[in-house]
Amino acid sequence: MACGAKSGPEDAASGWAASITNASVAEDPAVAVAESESQPDATLQQLAPRVDQGLKRFGVMPHVNDLDKMVDRRVIRILTVYGPGRYFLEDGPQGIVQEYAQKLQKVVNQAYKTGLLTVQVAVIPVARDQLFSALKAGYGDIVMAGTTITELRKSESAFTSPVSKPLKEILVTGPSAPPLEALESLAGKTVHVRLSSSYAESIRALNDRLLEQDRAPVRIEAMDESLEDEDLIEMVDAGLLPWAIVDDYKPQMWREVFTRTVVRNDLVLRSGGRLAWAVRPSNPKLLQFLNTFVKDNREGTLFGNVIRNRYIRDFDWAENAIGAEELSRYRALSSYFLKYGADYGIDPTLLAAQGFQESRLDQSVRSHVGAVGVMQLLPSTAKDRNVAIPNIEEVEPNIEAGAKYMAFLKSRYFSGPEIDELNGALISLAAYNAGPGRIRRLRREAEERGYDPNLWFDNVEVIVAEQVGRETVQYVSNIFKYYLTYRWINIADAERAAARKASGID
Repeated sequence: MACGAKSGPEDAASGWAASITNASVAEDPAVAVAESESQPDATLQQLAPRVDQGLKRFGVMPHVNDLDKMVDRRVIRILTVYGPGRYFLEDGPQGIVQEYAQKLQKVVNQAYKTGLLTVQVAVIPVARDQLFSALKAGYGDIVMAGTTITELRKSESAFTSPVSKPLKEILVTGPSAPPLEALESLAGKTVHVRLSSSYAESIRALNDRLLEQDRAPVRIEAMDESLEDEDLIEMVDAGLLPWAIVDDYKPQMWREVFTRTVVRNDLVLRSGGRLAWAVRPSNPKLLQFLNTFVKDNREGTLFGNVIRNRYIRDFDWAENAIGAEELSRYRALSSYFLKYGADYGIDPTLLAAQGFQESRLDQSVRSHVGAVGVMQLLPSTAKDRNVAIPNIEEVEPNIEAGAKYMAFLKSRYFSGPEIDELNGALISLAAYNAGPGRIRRLRREAEERGYDPNLWFDNVEVIVAEQVGRETVQYVSNIFKYYLTYRWINIADAERAAARKASGID
């Protein structure tokens, strides 16, 4: 909330913020690469579609060190794919991956007795074909995205103990499909798959059998990597594709939505497959820790069954196919964040993330101390001559006032050649929450104690945690994580929308 209603350092690249921002760093945002998980020689240049040049200028580097160093940096980064049930926004980040991230964060901090400056487990959504290349390059530490263990993937990554019961990869057919008596009936026909998927490996195995029988192989047509299995099922249901290959549990989740799809449990391309999480082979300590964690929390345990039932068995897939309420709010308000972020020199996505932390982007929210709206501004702050924006009970002026107040804090107190743009914004966020006078005093104390007063993570935040408590530290950390999530959602939304349009779904 604005205006403070509640009364040996490392360099910036070593902190958890630097580690998370690595997920957004690559070489050239103009280059589009459809890189398969199966390619073992993925390079940083091949991560180009997920680049964020705005973060690259802060000089952060990827990290590939093991668990002990992750704890020192205070971040473990989970790579996943954005989508309903798995990872989505609804009253904050939700989904299977978010639940496991929160549980893992609790267990890690208990195990390492971290105190006030806790290890953060950050979830970073990326494109499916970049999960394993991003892991290898050090942009994340764990792949947690419903991935099947395969021999090809095992040659590149280390997998935890399985987190699921055995699965089958089956064919689903739609109204445009000709009759199929057996898998061999696919000989000479075309199947559309993501090349990064285990389904592509299964078709190649089927083709080996067909060639042994002197039959024509299945033609593999690459689908856009931004399309998820539910998109393929929708295309089958609409008659745009005759069939698709998916894990056997997925059509059941969408049975109330896609009613013309026929689930062919008799046409099995792979059986006994298991889902697991992946880490770098060079991280044995992390793998050992995760295996213990998986044993205590996977499907079949109390926690694992609760999460599975919440997001698979009992999840309203029909309702969530439309989109989470909070994500809808974000899209509805995005033009205001863009306009006033640009007007006042504040990153619009950071402004939106701040609004999400303050109010879940809900203009009707009022705090017990009188803070108002999306940006949770006190009326006295809005009336101050340095802000002077009336009518903050309405959403647009509320967002403008929040942006103007952030710009005032940054320019008046936390700018100059000695402080970079990112840290100026982060320290301004702390001041927005705890008050500028207090944060200025704590920056001076940080410098007196040998910390860098121009760096937030691992420096000024250490003193703030001691003197103010956990609230302001968590406030800034949450906004930073939401900021990254929104950036990824913007990219993923655009890519998926383009892919759906090109595929004839929309």
